[in-house]
Amino acid sequence: MTVLDAQMISDMREAPAAVRRQGDGLAEVLPVLADRLRRKPPQVVVTCARGSSAHAATFGKHLIERYLGVVVAPAAPSITTIYQRPLRLADQLFLAISQSGESSDIIEQAAAARACGAVTACITNDPASGLAQACEFVLPMAAGPELSIPATKTFIASVAALARLVAVWSEDAALANALRALPDRLAAASDLDWSGVLERIAGAESLVTIGRGPTLAIAREAALKLKETSDLHAECFSSAEFLHGPVALVAPDYPVLMFAPTDAAAAGMTQLAADLRAKGAAVFITSSEARTPDRLPALPPEHPETDAICLIQSFYAMVVRLAAMRGKNADRPRHLRKITRTR
Repeated sequence: MTVLDAQMISDMREAPAAVRRQGDGLAEVLPVLADRLRRKPPQVVVTCARGSSAHAATFGKHLIERYLGVVVAPAAPSITTIYQRPLRLADQLFLAISQSGESSDIIEQAAAARACGAVTACITNDPASGLAQACEFVLPMAAGPELSIPATKTFIASVAALARLVAVWSEDAALANALRALPDRLAAASDLDWSGVLERIAGAESLVTIGRGPTLAIAREAALKLKETSDLHAECFSSAEFLHGPVALVAPDYPVLMFAPTDAAAAGMTQLAADLRAKGAAVFITSSEARTPDRLPALPPEHPETDAICLIQSFYAMVVRLAAMRGKNADRPRHLRKITRTR
C-alpha cells in the first residue's frame, strides 16, 4: 500500500466537505440549545469523552472558558459506572462527544446526568446511537463514514461543531465568520508540506508535542496519532506545563513538535522554542513565516480557533507518510478497533 492509497488520507481529505455540510445539520438545534443556555446559564460545563473525542473536549474547554467564562471540567465516567455515585448537575451543561455514540460508559454517564437534571447534549457521528438517545440535544458531526481506524475527519468535525456551538452561544460574529471560511482553509491545509520533519523523527524512540490555548487540544491529538499510526511514543504538554518538570527530557536532538497558536499565547511559545533550541532539542514549530529548516508550514493567520483546527489537518497528511517510513499501516493500528466499548 502506498501513502496515497491509505484510507486515512481519503478520510482526512473529506473533512472540508464534512465541515461544510455540518452547518446545515446544526442550523436548527444550535439556536435552541444556545437559547436554553442563555436563559439559565450553567455555572459549569462537564464534558465526557474518550480518545480523540477527549482531545476535542479539550478544545471545547478552551472555547467555552475563553468566550463565555464558564468553567469546564471532564467527567470521570467510573464515578457513575463503577462507583454508582450520582453527580449534582442540575441545570448544568453535560456535553458528551463520541464518534460512534456507542461507548457504554459515556452513554450511562449521559443518562445519569440527564436524570440529575442536567442539560444534556452530545456530538456524535450517529444521530441514532445510544448516546444520542440518552441526550436531550443531539449535534450531528455529519462526517459520513470513516473507514480508517484512527479518527481524522471525525475529530475535525467534532472541534468544528464545538466552535459552532460557542459561536452561537456567545453570539461572536468573528468566530462565526471564520467557521464559514474553514472548509476552504482545511482544503488548503491538506496540501501543506511537512516532509521536512520526517527524517528527523522517523527513527526516534519518543518525542513531545506542545501546544497552548487553542492548540493544546491539537498537540494532544497529534501525540495520540503518533502512537496509533507509527508506534512512536509521544507525550503532550502545554508550553507552561512543560517547564514544570518534563523539560528534563530534553537532550541533544530530542524531537519537539510545537503547535503555535496565533493569539496572545504565541509570544510565549516562540520564546520556549528558542530556549529549547539552546538546550539542543530538535525543535519543529508551526509558522506561516519565511521558510527555515525547523518550520512546519501553516496557513496565514485568520482566526486563532480555526487556525488551530487547520494545523491538525496538515499533521494528518504528514503522519501517514511517517507511518509508512516506519513500516506501519496507518489505517490498521495493532490492538485497536474502530468502536471501543468501555465501562
